[in-house]
Amino acid sequence: MNQEFANDVKAGLTAESKYLLPKYFYDARGSWLFQQIMQLPEYYLTKCESDVITNNTERALKLFSRGNKRFNVIDMGVGDGLKTKILLEYLVGQKANFEYSAIDLSTAIMEILEDSINAAFPDMDYRPMNMDYFAALEQLAANSKKNVRKVLLFLGSNIGNFTNEETVAFLTKVKGYLQKGDLLIVGFDLKKRPEIIYKAYNDTKGTTAAFNLNLLHRINSELGGNFKPNYFRFYPFYNPQNGELQSYLVSQKKQTVEIKALDLTIEFDQWEAIHTELSKKYTLNEIEDLAEQAGFKVEQHLVDGKGYFVDTVLTV
Repeated sequence: MNQEFANDVKAGLTAESKYLLPKYFYDARGSWLFQQIMQLPEYYLTKCESDVITNNTERALKLFSRGNKRFNVIDMGVGDGLKTKILLEYLVGQKANFEYSAIDLSTAIMEILEDSINAAFPDMDYRPMNMDYFAALEQLAANSKKNVRKVLLFLGSNIGNFTNEETVAFLTKVKGYLQKGDLLIVGFDLKKRPEIIYKAYNDTKGTTAAFNLNLLHRINSELGGNFKPNYFRFYPFYNPQNGELQSYLVSQKKQTVEIKALDLTIEFDQWEAIHTELSKKYTLNEIEDLAEQAGFKVEQHLVDGKGYFVDTVLTV
């Protein structure tokens, strides 16, 4: 049993306002479902960030290698590495002096990634790290070499899962692992027409609903729960005032759920909700303000052609 998962499920489902942490979406089935989401016509984020990376590979290499330094591309929350592989292909093709460290909590994702990386880039200096971000950064710091620039990637709008206060705390903690000259590149989903954002999280095929409901399947499978996922309804909504897309699983009836591994019985009232995810959207001014609060300087904003998404380059 994954004790951290068990503890977090218990804390979330016994809280006054029930919640489940989005980092647990990505078991084997959840990872597969998210790959399906990225291919949906409504889900613009992956396409737009891929556009940013494709159009800025040359600029990225100049940034990463300035001063003729060797650099370590450190990919936090790599997922399937789809977008990063665009960059890696360019760096390898240019015979750049670099190494690649991929960090992700999902064992299933890391196994798939390792096979694809080894097939595509057999001679690349590659280090898979199946662990928490900060455990990995701690390990990398302990084994860091002089004159190797750290280039941290936090792509895919993962930062949007945090509140503003959590974002500042996260960025401040990351900064503690960086030296002068290191870079942090963060993907931010930008504010845009509200209906475009809403449709990206409420697709017509119901794939995003299945992705969220899979959390209940995972509790059943790993913790001996008896959730009936069809008794819950996925409900997202977007607030254009604060840029927050909130996702919930709503109980459609009064029901009782037991979780054997936790020795826990949970009562749900009809229409009671479990919060599953925050996906925040930003303006460039908001991004700059958050970076400043965390002690970073904004070096560049790399925006896609539609103005939907930005990869922001931060320096210490």
